[in-house]
Amino acid sequence: MNPALSSTSSLSAATATATASSSSAASSSAPASWFSGIVRGRSDKSGSAKMSGSSSAAADAGPIKGKNQFRGLLFKYGAKPIQVAFKTGEYKQQVIFIGGLTDGFLATEYLEPLAIALDKEKWSLVQLLMSSSYSGYGTSSLQQDAAELDQLISYLINKEDSEGVVLLGHSTGCQDIVHYMRTNAACSRAVRGAILQVVTNPS
Repeated sequence: MNPALSSTSSLSAATATATASSSSAASSSAPASWFSGIVRGRSDKSGSAKMSGSSSAAADAGPIKGKNQFRGLLFKYGAKPIQVAFKTGEYKQQVIFIGGLTDGFLATEYLEPLAIALDKEKWSLVQLLMSSSYSGYGTSSLQQDAAELDQLISYLINKEDSEGVVLLGHSTGCQDIVHYMRTNAACSRAVRGAILQVVTNPS
């Protein structure tokens, strides 16, 4: 074999290998998702979803079955009958939606596209009912809402192995978030971000 030809072939193979490695490294260093950019301190744990068996099949189908039809888990997070929440996806990071005046489940039209977008990013969407939900408005308080929100976060940490939550407030739900973060509640350190949408007077 021609020594010069052999050296050229080896050099070409080495160059191809280096190029492939460089491309792989570049792709792995790219930002994981659009959502990770707004959550400070989030590590890339997109593979840490809690999936197995039938739950994996359900996840493949997506969080939305049809108009106003969500796939997910309904669960109790506290002792009161009203303390119920609904979670789409079996992921270890959750966005908790807190509705406004008289709101409950499916409070806004953007929850459906939000659930789909979050599912793609390996985040769950949690909708909760509190003592102030539906006709309970006026019979509760910001203090009570904050206490029940803390119970929900505690449940997600202890029962669902949550790695962190983001709070999303709609209308007067923004007041709940502001008050909760001011109280320095037991589980508030698990909050990795807050989104205030259609803000009302927080006082």
